[in-house]
Amino acid sequence: MATIKARKQASGMTRYTAIVRVRQGKAIIHRESKTFAFRAAAASWAKHREVELEKPGALEQAQQGEFSLAGLIRWYIDSFFEISGWQRTKQTSLEFLEKHPIGEVNVLRLTTAILIDLVRARRADGAGPATVANDLIWIGVVLRAAKSIKELPIHPHIVDEARTACRELRLIGKSRRRDRRPTPAELARLRDFFGHRDLRADLPMNDIMEFAIESARRQAEICRLRKIDNDAESRSGVVRDAKHPTKREGNHRRFKYTPEAWAIVERQHASAEFVFPYNSKSVGAAFTRACHVLGITDLRFHDLRHEATSRLFERGYQIQEVAQFTLHDSWNELKRYTNLRPENVRDIAVVPPRSSSPRHHRNTTPLAPSKGPSLIASPSRAVGLLAQPGRRHLRATATSGRRA
Repeated sequence: MATIKARKQASGMTRYTAIVRVRQGKAIIHRESKTFAFRAAAASWAKHREVELEKPGALEQAQQGEFSLAGLIRWYIDSFFEISGWQRTKQTSLEFLEKHPIGEVNVLRLTTAILIDLVRARRADGAGPATVANDLIWIGVVLRAAKSIKELPIHPHIVDEARTACRELRLIGKSRRRDRRPTPAELARLRDFFGHRDLRADLPMNDIMEFAIESARRQAEICRLRKIDNDAESRSGVVRDAKHPTKREGNHRRFKYTPEAWAIVERQHASAEFVFPYNSKSVGAAFTRACHVLGITDLRFHDLRHEATSRLFERGYQIQEVAQFTLHDSWNELKRYTNLRPENVRDIAVVPPRSSSPRHHRNTTPLAPSKGPSLIASPSRAVGLLAQPGRRHLRATATSGRRA
């Protein structure tokens, strides 16, 4: 039963506070109140509130209080970033959602419709289908963690329902396969730009750019390569904590350097611990700035990895050999980086088949006795006598050297 208390203020006006209590036995397990200007309004609110609290899950939700999506995202980052150490892409997406207006929504009232509205608004603002699909992924990750650890009465399955609906509406999808490679003219302009810039900067962008093209290493990997891991005899190095969907930490993998990449490594500072002891973000920023100044559009530093992989195939390396340079685990992953140019594909010489005598022209003349040892000019050109079980010996043509 609700209680209504009248309180007279200093101005002379009377305000009415409705108090709703929920008891379990003799103990009060929940209490809430709200103040109104009129008694009738206070009584009406109290009556409706008592009815609402009788609904399944309503009391638990009221006891939990307000939990905004932004608050849960911040809790998730603060609790698990140091332990999990996820990639920068995930961190950037989480921080974006934390600051987005959807972060103000109470997760206890989050619905499939609200998530679909988020996707629709993001697409209208210019976000791609794959980017928006990732937003739903990270929201689902946060909700599942909150339900399991904080035991909140939330429903992470609404993310799956929203994803299914958005996929059917073609609001989300897979990322578009990127096939951008720098042209020779663009690379020449970048080399010239960095050549002048490197004279007055500590960051050797010309060497880093050429190394990326010759080694197929990612931007972050380039700045993590340690000289102690390089082996001159096998011309190889190690990528520590190599990128992997589930087991990045401790995933150290050895890769092969091309001769050109190895030459770049050898001319770096001998006293440094790392081959390129620089911040990878500075590398990306310098490359992006150079492309902007030169008017080169739609070219990213990661496109140099596409260029490197394609060049390896154009040189004639096989799939399993290219994987030793790029460290891709499967052809499905590797082919995304393979964008060959027809004019650069090597020509393979065709070896004509050896001519053979027709079977019906079998020569039955016995072999002439040798008058001395003969020197065979080349083992690859020599053809011996072929003995077949149950059949006569065939005379074969042989190229003989001079008799001794």
